[in-house]
Amino acid sequence: MVVAMEVDSESNLLQRKQSLYHSLDESFEIGKEVYRGQQYSQIYYARLHLMRTLLYSLLPNWKPHLPVCTVLGLEEGKECIIVGTLYKHMKLKPSVLDEYSKERSAAPLVQRHNFTHPDDNLVLEDESGRVKLSGSVLLPSTYVTGMIAALHGKETSAGDFLVEDVLEAGLPQQIERPIDLGEDKYVVFVSGLSVGRSSSNPLQFQLFVDHITGHLGDVKEQNIAAQIVQVVIAGNSVEVPHGLLNGQNLGSKDQSRLFEPIKELDILLTQIAASIPLDIVPGSSDPANFALPQQPLHRCLFPGSSAYNTFRSCTNPHCFELDNIRFLGTSGQNIDDLGKYSEANSSIEFMERTLRWRHLAPTAPNTLGCYPFTDKDPFYVETCPHVYFVGNQDKFETRLIKGSEGQMVRLICIPRFADTGVAVVGIDQPFTQKMYDVRQKFAVQKTSIRLRFIERLSCIFRRFNFGKFCNCSRILCFNLQDNSLPV
Repeated sequence: MVVAMEVDSESNLLQRKQSLYHSLDESFEIGKEVYRGQQYSQIYYARLHLMRTLLYSLLPNWKPHLPVCTVLGLEEGKECIIVGTLYKHMKLKPSVLDEYSKERSAAPLVQRHNFTHPDDNLVLEDESGRVKLSGSVLLPSTYVTGMIAALHGKETSAGDFLVEDVLEAGLPQQIERPIDLGEDKYVVFVSGLSVGRSSSNPLQFQLFVDHITGHLGDVKEQNIAAQIVQVVIAGNSVEVPHGLLNGQNLGSKDQSRLFEPIKELDILLTQIAASIPLDIVPGSSDPANFALPQQPLHRCLFPGSSAYNTFRSCTNPHCFELDNIRFLGTSGQNIDDLGKYSEANSSIEFMERTLRWRHLAPTAPNTLGCYPFTDKDPFYVETCPHVYFVGNQDKFETRLIKGSEGQMVRLICIPRFADTGVAVVGIDQPFTQKMYDVRQKFAVQKTSIRLRFIERLSCIFRRFNFGKFCNCSRILCFNLQDNSLPV
């Protein structure tokens, strides 16, 4: 479907560019899965089976001279390789039993955001048994429960396994990148809209909608808007007042307050879907199931926007291809949970670890809720994406990582829009690097926005050159709240 964008002169029309879209969410759909009381041991077994087969195939190129042993087959002083699931003993890890402990008189005034401790230690487990790991090579602060690895080392007299080297799965195979798409096309990423929050600014999101749909700016800005071929909303789109979610029956007035944020969101999404293909991904605050993978938000919540065939309600995690460029992303729960139980310099580092471990959510189901699958682990990364995005982060970050076989992945942290006013836009083709301050452009146009809002409005475009990704890729970031550029 080709959507025409009207500009100042009625005789001139801009044609929105089109892209070939293919959804790859099937592996994250629960579908006909039936819960029969099964526990989580089966998903751990499926994960170990997948990853061990992969790691065994990598051993001939890593340490071909060393034998592979099980935990039960370890011999003191004999060097070997063991493959298994890591378990992390954590001194500060919260326990549900603590809530009912008689010895705990009161909850701490300040809740911890990270539960790591210098006394944490790692254990490796396979079907035959478990062994405590020692040595300085494997740092407990870096790894989490649920990660699969191959370890080179030997058993000590104390019964520990002294680790001398670690083999991780590394980046998986990647489909070939298109060399030249022939024209510039943009994909917009936004998250954390938090419609319904008392402190949210409706004007901020409306300005964002008006800009990407081509209703703001001069002809040059509208030409850029016409190149947007996809919008992805990565979770936490609404925020319901917590006082209403107390388990009590709601009166008609409270029911109206409960649904009001969703109605407001639908009005805004309808404006986008009328012009641009739109994917909406559920997040932790959205009306969806709690456990990962989160299933698509029901279309009945969006009577206006779901009437358009450009509207797609997707799973979390979400995977799709656009003109043979593969995108994979989440609403941020997997990265937030890694931040609680391990340490890194930034969220982008956690993202890189999940790809190199070939698992989107290694802490599930230990500390991150997920469905108890019996015969598969849907979070296993079988094919390397070209773009890996995570929503609802504190700030905008990006990094280009490379694999041992030439894989190249663009990592993107999408900040919370309600807090920062920042959305991220990716482009797949070369484009002259410029910075646009659209604040002055909006001020001279005849818009319905009152002057006091125009004076506060800043919409800054900046393109970041990310080198040879899809033949010179970039990220374009614009800020609707203040005059500063994210770094």
